[in-house]
Amino acid sequence: MNILHINQSDLVGGAAIASYRLHNALIEAGVQSTLLVGKKHSNSHLVDTVYRRTLIEKILRKGLFKPLGLNYIDLIASFDIPQHLFYQQASVLNFHNLHTGYFNYLAVSALTRHKPAVFTLHDMWSFTGHCAYSLDCDRWKYGCGKCPHPNIYPEIRMDNTRVEWKLKQWIYQHADLTIVTPSTWLTDLVKQSMLKHLPLHHIPNGIDIHLYQPLDRSNCRLQLGIPDNKKVLMFGAEIITDARKGSDLLHQALQRLPDSLKRDTVLLTLGKGSETLAEAVGIATVNLGYVSDEQRKAVAYSAADLFVFPTRNDNLPLMLQESMACGTPMVSFRVGGVPDLVRPGITGYLAQPEDVNDMTDGIVQLLEDDQLRKTMSSYCREIAVEEYSLALQVSRYMQLYEKLAQ
Repeated sequence: MNILHINQSDLVGGAAIASYRLHNALIEAGVQSTLLVGKKHSNSHLVDTVYRRTLIEKILRKGLFKPLGLNYIDLIASFDIPQHLFYQQASVLNFHNLHTGYFNYLAVSALTRHKPAVFTLHDMWSFTGHCAYSLDCDRWKYGCGKCPHPNIYPEIRMDNTRVEWKLKQWIYQHADLTIVTPSTWLTDLVKQSMLKHLPLHHIPNGIDIHLYQPLDRSNCRLQLGIPDNKKVLMFGAEIITDARKGSDLLHQALQRLPDSLKRDTVLLTLGKGSETLAEAVGIATVNLGYVSDEQRKAVAYSAADLFVFPTRNDNLPLMLQESMACGTPMVSFRVGGVPDLVRPGITGYLAQPEDVNDMTDGIVQLLEDDQLRKTMSSYCREIAVEEYSLALQVSRYMQLYEKLAQ
C-alpha cells in the first residue's frame, strides 16, 4: 500500500497540519506515504513540491483567467503530476485542499483515470462556484451564479461562479473519487451538493493524544510566565486578524466581562498578529506569537482554564481538538463542525452564532465555576481519546484505502 497525499502545504494551515499528521501516522503504522504540496516547509524526503510552469501560468492567470473570475485553471502543470515518481509509485491518491493557488482542479479526472482517489474535504470549496465558506448563501446547491459574496476567499473579479460550478460538476462525473468529510456538518452539506452521487465516509481528523495531553498546570504557567493565581483564557488562530476566526467578536466579548473578572484574568494568545488584539482588550496578556512546536502548544493549552474560539465558519477546528486532548474546556459559536467538539455542558459552552453577549455569558459561567470546568476537563480528555486518536483515524483510512486498491 502506497498513498500519495496532495495538499497546499505540509505544515502551515489547519488542512496542511491535519494531512501531515495523517501522513506521519500512516508511516508509523507501516504504510508507505508521500506528499506533493504547493509549499514545502518540512525537510522530509517524503514531501516534494508540485511542479509549476511559472511563466506561462502567470500569463494565463493575469491575462485571461483571473479577469474572468476563474481561479486556478491556469495551473496547467497539474497535468504533469503523473510524471512524478510519487504518483507513479502510489496505489491510492488522497486529495486534500485543492485551492490556494497550486493545483488545477480540472486535472482531477486525469489523475484518477488509472488510480483511485480519496478526496478529504476541509471546507466547502469543492462544491461551490468559488468560495471556501458560503456564509448565508445556499446557491451552491443549485448551480451558483449571481454570487452575493464575490470578495470572500478565494475572491473573484467577475462572477463566473456558475461556470466554475459546472466545471467542477463535470470533473466529478468523470473522476474515480471517494469523499471523506471530517465533520458531521460537512457530511450533511455534501449530501446536498454536486458530490452527492459519490461514495461518502465521515472520518474525523486525528490528534496525537500522547503529545497533546493534560500537563501540570502550575509548571506550564511557570514556563510561560503566568501567575498561578490567575484565571487564564486562551485564544489562537494561524492569523489572529483573519475575520473568519472572529477576533473582533472576542474583543467585544472580553470588553463585556465584569471588571473584577478582568483583573483576575490573563489572556494567552497564539498566532500571527496577536499583539493587535492584546492592545485593545484591557486584560493582562501573554502573546506567544505563531507557535509551530507542538509540545509548546500543549504547554499553552494545559496552562489555560478555558479556550475561547469565536470562529464564524469552520469545519473541524484542530485547535479545538488540541484543547480537548489537553483537558481544557472550550467556549465557541454553534457554527460548522464546532458542535462535534464543543458539546454543551460536557466539553464546553456553545453560544449562538456571532452573539457576543451569549459568548460573554459562557466565559463568565465557566470561569466562575471551578468544579464545572474540572468535570468538563475530564470529559474533554475522555472524548479526545475515544473518538479522535490518530490510531482510530489511521484504522478508518486504511480500511478505505484497502477497499479502493482492490
